[in-house]
Amino acid sequence: MTPFPLKRGQRGEPIRDLQRRLGAAGYSPDGAEASSFCASTEAALTQFQEARGLHADGVCDEQSWLAIVEAGWNLGDRLLVLSAPQLRGDDVEDLQRALNHVGFDCGRPDGILGPATIRALVDFQRNSGMDADGICGRKTVHMLEVLRRQSGSGPGVASVRETESVRMTTSLHSLRIVVGQFGGLSSLARSVARALRQQGATVMSTDEYDAAAQAAAANRFGATLYIGFEARSNVCADIAYFAVPAFESVGGRSLGTHLLHRLGPALPVEPTLRGMRLPVLRETRMPAVLCALGPVRDVVDATGVLTAAVVDAARSWGDAPLPVPTD
Repeated sequence: MTPFPLKRGQRGEPIRDLQRRLGAAGYSPDGAEASSFCASTEAALTQFQEARGLHADGVCDEQSWLAIVEAGWNLGDRLLVLSAPQLRGDDVEDLQRALNHVGFDCGRPDGILGPATIRALVDFQRNSGMDADGICGRKTVHMLEVLRRQSGSGPGVASVRETESVRMTTSLHSLRIVVGQFGGLSSLARSVARALRQQGATVMSTDEYDAAAQAAAANRFGATLYIGFEARSNVCADIAYFAVPAFESVGGRSLGTHLLHRLGPALPVEPTLRGMRLPVLRETRMPAVLCALGPVRDVVDATGVLTAAVVDAARSWGDAPLPVPTD
């Protein structure tokens, strides 16, 4: 078992495996000593994390390791079939992008092979005159590539569907909101959840440590929005929404923009907004944001002001759920 985290100064076979996988993903640590987590390895890992929408700290935790493993799969390398646990990888994401591009809605291209992707795959196979077995092999990949080349450019059906799903305005009373937190900001999360309930929203709170568990809870709840808080020890005000190449959550970006405008005056630094591929954003099926805030003591001291800003952002998102200007 790989001993996480892997970081600068460590040596051994896990580091050698990390270097090999980074090279295969296109981020070769040039000049690095084999099996040594040196400056070149750290730089290559940081570049990979930045490109993948992960926290770019140059430390290989389990989340970064899994992303590196997923990056090693290309569409056609293996049979893609519904299984438990569900297959994950860049090949799955490429399959989803291709299906969406040619008009078969499989939802967000999140790189997770779930039932929605299989339904779209079966529909594509049936319409293409192939055996509709829900297994993506080389024949299916070839047919997808042919049709994708003939389909021109465009946002894809998943992007169109998500835009339509958040087009209608709604009141705060109609929103179902999940408020989550990842260690250290429970007081802020409780305050936000309480204030949203007082304003009429239906709210569920969760402080599950595991991001997948929070996402699953939000999906089961049928949430309209997910708002998460992540504690940082340094001065930080980063707002993230789900985005991968060729797709971004328009509802998530809009919610993040509303938060950006309203949280700014309450924070010691200017907040940033960025599309990322963090697990809780990747696995939720509704517009979602994750606010990384720090230092913890300063954030807790500002709980009242931050709570009012978040509630105002949720209300304004309901009034204008499509993207708003960032300047």
